[in-house]
Amino acid sequence: MPYRLKFRRRRENKTDYNKRKVFITSGKIRFCVRKSNKYLRVQLIKPSIKGDLTLLSISSKELKKFGWPFSCKNLPASYLLGYLAGLKAIKKGIEEAVLDLGLYTPTKGNRIFAVLKGALDAGMKIPVSEEILPSEERIKGLHIKEYFEKLKESGEHEKRFSGYLKNNVNIEELEVNFEKVKSLINEKVGAKHGSG
Repeated sequence: MPYRLKFRRRRENKTDYNKRKVFITSGKIRFCVRKSNKYLRVQLIKPSIKGDLTLLSISSKELKKFGWPFSCKNLPASYLLGYLAGLKAIKKGIEEAVLDLGLYTPTKGNRIFAVLKGALDAGMKIPVSEEILPSEERIKGLHIKEYFEKLKESGEHEKRFSGYLKNNVNIEELEVNFEKVKSLINEKVGAKHGSG
């Protein structure tokens, strides 16, 4: 039997063609979440014979415009990105989608599912098991605050949170900042949905 060379994107570990075929034949809009070193990105992609159409693309970097002073790739930022993307999608008339994890392995309560939870709270309909979504405490960053306080006791917080301390960002105000940014997103994007 002759050896069959895999497609380049499969070899480069960028595309799972079996999954892709399922998405394309379903004809549903894909809610894609991708991670980089500093940010997360949400794209809403519609399959088309001529090639995928990107209906919406938004990076967690945009959270800075709403006054988010913390990391743009932590769990609270992931949720806020999903919330913002969800509201913008609904404004464009996109209310339903299916989650596209790409090549990521699904892990309960991770950042991708925090993004998804944000989109669901914004009013989007995306099929998912509630059990895999992160808890409200983690979404609001209470685990980060607790970790900071634990390190503060031993004096190691200056090393682990040096970037925040250097920029005078108060970790203890993370939850307050989270609520402020969420309210501002609601106000500026024109949400008609309740906050989740």
